[in-house]
Amino acid sequence: MAFDIDILILFADKDNETNKKELGWVSQFKKFLESMLTQVLGEKPNILLKSEYDTITSPRLDNVGVIVPILTKDFIQSGACLDHVEAFTKAIESSSKNRNRIFKVFKTPLTLQEQPPRLRDLIGYEMYQVDPDSGEIGEYTDYFSTEAERQYWMKIVDLAYDIYDTLVYLKNTAVKTEVKNIYKRKTIYLAETGHDLTVQRNIIKRELQRHGYVVLPSQMLPGNLNDLERVARKDLEESNLSIHLIGNAYGEIPEGSDRSIIDIQHKLAAEKSMAAKEKNQEFSRLIWISPNLSNASEKQKGFIENIKRDVETQESAEIMQTPLEDFKNIMREELLEAGERKNFDHSGSPVLYLMHDRIDQQDVKPLVDVIEKSGFKVLVPEFEGELLELRKKHIENLKNFDAALIYKGKVNEQWVRMKALDILKAPGFGRKKPIIGKALLTSPGSTLDVDIFKSQNLRMIDNDPQRSLESLKTFLQECNE
Repeated sequence: MAFDIDILILFADKDNETNKKELGWVSQFKKFLESMLTQVLGEKPNILLKSEYDTITSPRLDNVGVIVPILTKDFIQSGACLDHVEAFTKAIESSSKNRNRIFKVFKTPLTLQEQPPRLRDLIGYEMYQVDPDSGEIGEYTDYFSTEAERQYWMKIVDLAYDIYDTLVYLKNTAVKTEVKNIYKRKTIYLAETGHDLTVQRNIIKRELQRHGYVVLPSQMLPGNLNDLERVARKDLEESNLSIHLIGNAYGEIPEGSDRSIIDIQHKLAAEKSMAAKEKNQEFSRLIWISPNLSNASEKQKGFIENIKRDVETQESAEIMQTPLEDFKNIMREELLEAGERKNFDHSGSPVLYLMHDRIDQQDVKPLVDVIEKSGFKVLVPEFEGELLELRKKHIENLKNFDAALIYKGKVNEQWVRMKALDILKAPGFGRKKPIIGKALLTSPGSTLDVDIFKSQNLRMIDNDPQRSLESLKTFLQECNE
């Protein structure tokens, strides 16, 4: 099915206002989404803002693939915006009952009751900034800051892949179904988490999906206990495995309950596990508990202690209280990489992405020589061009490397953290192969809190000028084995 417009963005005019020469918020959002979708689709999608689509004033929306409403208080007070949502919903009712074609984006926070009824059950994409210390809400002004990397861009990646799935399905259902059948493996219930683990959950979700797993829940969980339990039980019934990430936040408590959504999902998964054992069915659970619970409430600590000591809930469950990166490595080993390694084509030279800053270009030249002599093709960052183009090339490198080496020369520790985080997020950008090695090499005299990076399984290479090249050669040799 072909559409005149792939994606139509609906918004209140006030949300795209700007007093500067820069693009308004919605126009900036469109630019980034278009760039990400072009990478994913392999071609530029036709994305229009409501203001660019004149005929929308007499709402005929059956020629639109998907809509993206930008939700704010101004949006929900706009009769025109709500009319467009209603018109699109009616236009697609008969043609795509089993496929979501509305992707709601939150520019500012809205409660469930504040949202239009048509949109309440849909998964939302939160594009606003949350200060991790104060909890204060704000808009991004620096789209390439560390916090934007962790929140805004990961949500853009999520949104792009979800829209991609729908567009491919709508344009060529037969091909999409065939591809899904070839790669489909298990269905996994990835439990909703507290706000402190949203980014990490999204990374894991993307990694599972890129390897062909069906990940549930596929919609926002209801806000009342009865409906929530009904939906979660149905999804768990379809799943072979559930994964639970337990951090400092106890989570939201649905209407009619005194337990959080996190607690309820865990309880239902334990019930499913017991029932599956009696019926001799396959179902297991992976439960990760944060090793750092200094900010957890007493209620959350009590919930965690119950998980640990309740023998019945541990039936068919593996509970780990390790660094999250270690847990993800175990998950990859058990679910993903065993199959990937069998199918991975090792012909040709392996690729190493040498991540460094412009200021250290001269200093890394001896490293490039060592890496190439060890049999690797070397990818390096580019520094000339527009920020968005440079980021696109950086993402391509993150998708295609086999091993990664971060070089810390004259840059600060914050820069290193951002690059380590990029490696962590690489599966979310569409990687289809395992990472065979990752390391951090520091120049002589550099000071660094190495424990932070060791917890992310980064190999620390000595900054001693007499030993660093030999240590690098050892790392490369191990990657090649």
